[in-house]
Amino acid sequence: MSVEVQHLLKQYGTQLAVNDISFKLNKGEITGFLGPNGAGKSTTMKMITGYLKSDAGTVLVNGIDVQRNPIDVKKMIGYLPESNALYYEMYVSEYLYFVAGIKKIDQKWKHIKNVIALTGLELEKNKKIGQLSKGYKQRVGLAAALINQPKVLILDEPISGLDPNQIVEIRNVIKQQGSDKTVLFSSHTLQEVNAVCDRVMIIHKGQIVANDSLQNLQHQKNEVVTVIVSFREQYLTPEQLKFNFVDRVEMITLGNFKLHTKQEQLVRKNLLAFALQENLNILSLQTEQKSLEEVFRQLTLGS
Repeated sequence: MSVEVQHLLKQYGTQLAVNDISFKLNKGEITGFLGPNGAGKSTTMKMITGYLKSDAGTVLVNGIDVQRNPIDVKKMIGYLPESNALYYEMYVSEYLYFVAGIKKIDQKWKHIKNVIALTGLELEKNKKIGQLSKGYKQRVGLAAALINQPKVLILDEPISGLDPNQIVEIRNVIKQQGSDKTVLFSSHTLQEVNAVCDRVMIIHKGQIVANDSLQNLQHQKNEVVTVIVSFREQYLTPEQLKFNFVDRVEMITLGNFKLHTKQEQLVRKNLLAFALQENLNILSLQTEQKSLEEVFRQLTLGS
């Protein structure tokens, strides 16, 4: 099941919160949605789920228009909003039964039992929501989003308030759900996006400035990359590795070098040919990737 966003626009007064964005989300793929505060992430998610009406553009969920058929679309979507508004006087099981009733789910207790186990709420299910920690309240919100077994999962800051152990557990839940669902996952924790997502979209000032696999974002075309090579032989000098297309060579330690280039594949081939010709032993050969944080800062700062 796919989600197609076409020329989506949302304006508040003179401010364009979301400015003519288009993208597609695919089944079996977890897409990380990144952006600075106020970039338009939550607004976009609310329009995809039908909780906020767009000023222009179209959102299609499995070919169904969100604005024309909001009820049909909401049946297919599980949504965890950033605010995660809950009824604090309700017990966890009671609240999930209430949500199941709103969503007109058959065999309510069967579904409640499943999502309680899935989100690790067994020990908290008979407590009032107001008695829970922030992390467990977040789990209740995730359980409510999953209770109708949605085909599309929209998660706005799902790991907010979780401790490190809980983050790992919820990360595993999200990855499991991503195997057969269309998942859009927003977070300010870049390492979690790095660990969970197949693809990354970055929104800045209401516009999509990146939409690609993490590997491609970290290694963009015509950009200087660093090839790191280690030789068993320790007598080599940087001058010997100044091949064509190598801009600069750094010696890290004896036998270990960094080669800066825009032509990674050619330099790798030249290194292998050089080692064969000189009867040298290459112990390792790798490309130094930019971190997701570096990519994010490059795309969202200074503009």
